[in-house]
Order: sequence, then C-alpha cells, then structure tokens
Amino acid sequence: MRQFLLQTCLLQTCLLAALLAVSASAAAVPVPLDAEAAPAAAAARSGTLSVDGVDYYYELHGQGQPLLLLHGGLGAGSMFGPVLERLAERNTVILVDLQGHGRTPLGERPFKIESMGDDMAALVQRLGYRQVDVMGYSLGGGVALRMAVQRPAQVGKLVLVSASHTSEAFYPEIRAMQKTIDANSAPMMRDTPMYNTYAAVAPKPEDFPRLLDAIGGLMRQSFDWSADVARLQGPVMLVYGDGDMYRPESEIAFYQLLGGGKRDAGWQRETLSKNRLAILPDATHYDIFASPRLVDAVAPFLAGRSDAKSWDAQLSGEKN
Repeated sequence: MRQFLLQTCLLQTCLLAALLAVSASAAAVPVPLDAEAAPAAAAARSGTLSVDGVDYYYELHGQGQPLLLLHGGLGAGSMFGPVLERLAERNTVILVDLQGHGRTPLGERPFKIESMGDDMAALVQRLGYRQVDVMGYSLGGGVALRMAVQRPAQVGKLVLVSASHTSEAFYPEIRAMQKTIDANSAPMMRDTPMYNTYAAVAPKPEDFPRLLDAIGGLMRQSFDWSADVARLQGPVMLVYGDGDMYRPESEIAFYQLLGGGKRDAGWQRETLSKNRLAILPDATHYDIFASPRLVDAVAPFLAGRSDAKSWDAQLSGEKN
C-alpha cells in the first residue's frame, strides 16, 4: 500500500510538472474587437461555448472587472473553490474548464497550449468582454501566457501562478519524470481523488487515458518562451510558493525578463517595475491555488494598488 501511494504521488507530481512543457510559437494576429461590446448578462451564470471544435464549459461569478481564471492540469475550475468567493467580491470571475478537463470534452483536436490561448480570447469575446484580466495556475498559467502573447489587446493585467517561461526552470528530477506519463498510467490513477473528480463530471470519463496521452505529449517537449516574455505589455505578476517545483533562480530570471529585479526602486518608487513577483511562505505547487495567501497577494495588483497596505486600508474604510 505504501508503495502504491508513493507511485501515485510521483505520478501526480509528474503530471503537474508537465503543465507548461510545450514548444514556443509565434504570436498570432489579434482579432479585431468591438469597442462597444457589453459584458455578458449577469443572469447567464454558466453555459457552454464551442470554440474551434472544443465545447468549453464556463461559469460566471461575482461582479466587477472581468477576471478569467484558469485551472491546473487534471483539475477543473472547481479547484479554485476555497478562494473563489473572495476573488468574486471585486471581480466578475470567468471560470473555464480547459480542453479535456472538468465538463469540457477532450474532443479530437490536438491538445496545444497555444490553441487554448487563442480559444480563451475567442471565448471571452463571445461573452461580450472587450478586455479581461487573466489569472492562470500551472497549465492555466501557460494558457494565460499564450493568450497574452497571441491576443495582447484582450488581456489587461496578467497573473501567472506557479508557471514558468522555460522547461529548464523545473528541478531536474521533475523534468526527468515528465517523460514517463502516457495512457499506460491510467490504471494507477483509478482510485485517486484526481481521477474520481474527473470521472464525476467529464462528458466521457473513458477519455481519461487519452487525456494522459495528451498531457504526456506535452511533457516530452521542451520550451523556452524568453523572447515572447519581452513582448508582454503588462502589468504582469508572478506568484510562486517557497516550496514550488521550480528552481528559485529561474523564478527570479523570469521576473528579470519582465524588467523587474534589476535595480533599486528609489526613495519615491520612481524606478519601481510595473510588474510584480511574490513568493508565498509555506506554499507548494500542489496547494498554492487554494491558499488564502494567494488572494492576499494578488488582490492589490488586480485592484490597481501598489501595495497591500493601501488595499487593507481601503477594506478597513469600507467596513467602517
């Protein structure tokens, strides 16, 4: 039993580690947007939209600035349950199940991060949003990054949680395990909460081995998006746990590619980067998406405030 649990843990580690392992591609031309487009009706709280052959399930929560929220691999939008209510206090959260995940079928289209980035731009446009802020975790971080590169006019603020710009960022042992996952791993997953959650809502639970093959295909590729990072208009926030699956020096390197971490900010913050980096204490790749600290870190950034003190002051004033 102990050996089985160990194997399961290693498998889940491999799967999560692979979430961004895809090759870079050139940016696509932005789709023209209707400047007068109105937000989706508040009454439409959930539904399905077909985009390029994929029937995406989505939900709308809360009110305010639209925030597209993208989950990690082998998860679904529901994985943000512990923090969703707080995020929806000030945002209209657009929660999407990515291709092959949750209530969105895998279908027959190739499983590519770049394609899903374009899909998300089309989806929010069809919901009536001219521009949205985007926050993605792990696999969702890769999709969010590609959306920002490929459809920059549709992305305002960008938050990347436990995501990287290069496959070299992973610890070596994680990178080595990425090459081992395929449909043959499915039997090992049958009794895990990860599989049970998938099977409970997936349109075709029998597609699980195919999903593992698709994710495994990403694992066996290398990527380096350094050149694309320079094209990001920002502002961008990077968030990691202090026990994340990436080497800390790679996290700093990502931030420096965005222009941060290269000089002192100055007495009057005159040379402070518009981009942000947060490394959360006591957080790992496998629990950061549900941590209250995540909301504490990203809320000031999404609200347009430069520090947590001003955010706390406004909250205090509103409660009095």
